[in-house]
Amino acid sequence: MSRGVLGGTFNPIHLAHLRLGEVARESLGVERILFVPAGAPPLKPEAIAPAIDRLEMTRRATASNPHFEVADLEVRRTGPSYTVDTLRTLSESSPSEPLWFILGSDALAEIDRWAEPAALFELANFAVVERPGWSDSLRALLPPTLATPFREGPHGLIHESGNELRRLEFDPLAISASNIRRRVAQRESIRYLVPDEVIDYIEKRQLYRESA
Repeated sequence: MSRGVLGGTFNPIHLAHLRLGEVARESLGVERILFVPAGAPPLKPEAIAPAIDRLEMTRRATASNPHFEVADLEVRRTGPSYTVDTLRTLSESSPSEPLWFILGSDALAEIDRWAEPAALFELANFAVVERPGWSDSLRALLPPTLATPFREGPHGLIHESGNELRRLEFDPLAISASNIRRRVAQRESIRYLVPDEVIDYIEKRQLYRESA
């Protein structure tokens, strides 16, 4: 059984995240998509909602899809949330299950800033979602210090470990978490941007009311 891994702050989770999960499941042919809310993301300096709230919103948003699961391992982990630790944990817990880590092309271009970047491609396959304004090849997007172990493959690039790096075709929805937070702070509707269950939770917990 293979798994797709979709990490993020999910601050809050919204319909574009869910649509990406569904597209990734079909395109990559994986049985499950694992949503992993970050606990303390080291490269996200802006204020974010408490991890326990973002975890609960993610659980509520994904509950109706039997192919979606939520992992709390980054929320439970003390200290910063590093993707390499998450992938190691998932690989060790189910070594026979191939992993597909899903990320944006902007993140791939800066992946050399992540903890132990060279080890990431040994732990999982990577599916890259093209962000608006990015049209470079996968090799051009890769930081030069990480490109050497890759060779051309039928669907993208293949790492010397055997793991793949390929594009994931996705028509992005024009929804952003920052705009949702702004709308909540200004008492504007966010219906049809996030699931109703998330709206109810935001209102109950009074999240993002002080956001600019």
